[in-house]
Amino acid sequence: MTTSTPVDPATGTEGSFDAGHVVLQSGRTFRHMRLVYKTFGTLNADKSNAILYPTSYAAQHDDIAHMVRTGGALDPSRHFIIIANLFGNGLSSSPSNTPWPDTGSRYPDVTCFDAVHVQRRMLQTVWGIDRLAMVYGWSMGAMQAYHWAALFPQAVERIAVVCGAARCAPHNQVFIEGVKAALMADPTYQDGAFTGRPVRGFRAMGRIYAGWALSQTFYRQELWRGLGASSLEDYLVSSWEANFSRRDPADLLAQFWTWQHGDISANALYGGDLPRALAAIEAKVLLMPGDHDLYFQVDDNRLELPHLRHGALHPIPSVWGHRAGNPVSQPEDRAFIEGHVRALLAS
Repeated sequence: MTTSTPVDPATGTEGSFDAGHVVLQSGRTFRHMRLVYKTFGTLNADKSNAILYPTSYAAQHDDIAHMVRTGGALDPSRHFIIIANLFGNGLSSSPSNTPWPDTGSRYPDVTCFDAVHVQRRMLQTVWGIDRLAMVYGWSMGAMQAYHWAALFPQAVERIAVVCGAARCAPHNQVFIEGVKAALMADPTYQDGAFTGRPVRGFRAMGRIYAGWALSQTFYRQELWRGLGASSLEDYLVSSWEANFSRRDPADLLAQFWTWQHGDISANALYGGDLPRALAAIEAKVLLMPGDHDLYFQVDDNRLELPHLRHGALHPIPSVWGHRAGNPVSQPEDRAFIEGHVRALLAS
């Protein structure tokens, strides 16, 4: 059996790409757009070992670097792995770090389409990478992986879509509306902007999110006890209330907008025709939804599969719901994901 050693995040190399003035899908110009990244491993001579790993909702590169492991699927001794921070996460350009006039309610709406175009330009400019061995992503990272394959069919060989989809589904939209409304219900949210820290909003958002991100079975079996929580209330406070309060509230809303508008066909190339966008993908596609995920559901991927040229569906058998795709504390889920990703990379 292969053993895996987690990589110390401090061993990675952080950098920043200045994209300059970027004209977005909306027609707005995002001035001085900046993409922050972190890399692990070494790019080989023919640049064939590059893997892009985009961040998920509210995550920054060190939050997801645990999947980069010597001996694991994302192995820095074999691959050059670039974690790209999605706009709105507080590191790359976000409402919290973007100066006037593009701050607060004036912050430009950024789509996944916009994000992956800047990512591609960064790869070409900084490292001369024109083709990726794989794009690996979980949740919103998976949506970005799907966008890469649809928008640049010849630039990516494989994508691993972990608990994600090609389009934000209607029920997923409803979930986002709920947590978004909880945050905006805070009294500090006035006239489209926050006037202070939305303490009540963070608490409400975290508690609603907790009911969606993990399955009913997770709570029935009290698996939160294995995470060091002394009670269910302790788990909600220490994990979920604390989680989102680390972030800027305007950043959270900006990424919600990006998430809700995630759609690989929502562009001039495909004109909203999702089956045509899926059929245009040349990459090998590994679909790994969580079989207990409440908002990125297996059926979303099952409906996409017939339109893909080279697709495989392998649901993660886990009561951890959406969190199955980010297996910080679940060795069985990690082993399942890494086994299928290794097979994808070997294909």
